[in-house]
Amino acid sequence: MTCKKNHDNSDNIVRDLPIGQEGIGRHKCASCAYEIGYQHGLQKAENINLGDILNNLGESQKGDRRHRSPHAAYSLGYFNGVVDSY
Repeated sequence: MTCKKNHDNSDNIVRDLPIGQEGIGRHKCASCAYEIGYQHGLQKAENINLGDILNNLGESQKGDRRHRSPHAAYSLGYFNGVVDSY
């Protein structure tokens, strides 16, 4: 499935993340990964299966999120969510 979500805000965040085309993260939507990570960070989720999260992301090769690492995007989102939860 292809990601058709509007990611105007998160696209600006993920554009500076490293390129990542490895494993199950290949061509996955880094902006979706960031947004999911952010929500998990706000909740301070502790039991996370990143493999399942990445497997369920839509694919995206659009604009600033093209080839960006969804692993890094999720991690940054989680961090920012935790920070914003305080």
